[in-house]
Amino acid sequence: MKLDLRPKDVYGLLPTDILFQTSYWSQVKSRLGWKALAFDFSTPGLNGDILVLTKSFGNEFSAAYVPQGPEYAPEPDDYGLFLETLSGTMVRHLDPTPAFIRYDLPWESHYARDIARGERSGPPEARLWELRMNFGTESWNLKKAITNMTFADTYVVDLSRPEEKILQAMKPKTRYNIRLAKKRGVRVFTASVEMLPAFYDLYRKTAARNGFYLCEYEYFLALFSALGCDPDSSEVHLLFAAQEEDLLAGAIITISGRTATYLFGASSSEKRNLMGPYAVHWGGMRLARSRGCRTYDMGAVSPTEDPAHPFFGLYRFKTGFGGKIVHRTGSWDYPLDHDTYNTFRNSEVLNRDGAI
Repeated sequence: MKLDLRPKDVYGLLPTDILFQTSYWSQVKSRLGWKALAFDFSTPGLNGDILVLTKSFGNEFSAAYVPQGPEYAPEPDDYGLFLETLSGTMVRHLDPTPAFIRYDLPWESHYARDIARGERSGPPEARLWELRMNFGTESWNLKKAITNMTFADTYVVDLSRPEEKILQAMKPKTRYNIRLAKKRGVRVFTASVEMLPAFYDLYRKTAARNGFYLCEYEYFLALFSALGCDPDSSEVHLLFAAQEEDLLAGAIITISGRTATYLFGASSSEKRNLMGPYAVHWGGMRLARSRGCRTYDMGAVSPTEDPAHPFFGLYRFKTGFGGKIVHRTGSWDYPLDHDTYNTFRNSEVLNRDGAI
């Protein structure tokens, strides 16, 4: 496969619905210690551009990371060959040479249709998927990452319909809870960045209650401080659902192109009968529609209705909103220094939240 790759300015990245491939996201990650690079690429029948992030981990090694990219995908049978060719071409432009390149692929999973038809509950074990991904490559070098950098299975709601149609598509309980919140005086409002500490406090308590990974406060600051340096149309909104002075739930929602992404959420353990999380998502959808969005990405769910899956609780909550599950290919690694990569991979086995 022939592929041409040319460096470009990150501010010249093409408009996209993928937040993580925007110049805005390059500025967020730059504030968190990453170096942002951008490239135009072309291959017969396929062209586009790509944001690449690199980072040195002390004097030990460096890594390259492609967040939710490339956006433009080849045919599924050519996924592996394309990534092999892209990696071999890209490494010539990376200094120092990274120990590995990680791709967090937005492409449809090879197994998406099987999952949708109920023929399987998710993708196969990594070893079998690697056989399929590497078929047709020369080096058989692609490895399924230990952890997905962003969620491979997400729940997406179509916002192109009128509000009443969106509500009608929801499960009756979800629709009832949205209206109950309003009836009981819950209001949803967009807050300024000055209320970010209040959100983080709510988020920190939610993480402790549910046992999920806690992002540092500097990450949230970067989301908002990068806005002033961004020439594209990405937006970040901080929303709260509240009753009088009590904050019931909060959300950070981003907008890129015609897609709104629910990036972070939090909820109070008090007054749960007021249905704050339902209200804040409906408020997020209404905000996104007002900004011209056609899609509202609610984030992680289990790929199927599987009570044993750690995201099953999210599945039960989010599938009430009348959308569909999107099954993506997730994160894949292309090792360049195998010894260093294997050491890093072993550390990820011990820390499933990932080290990059």
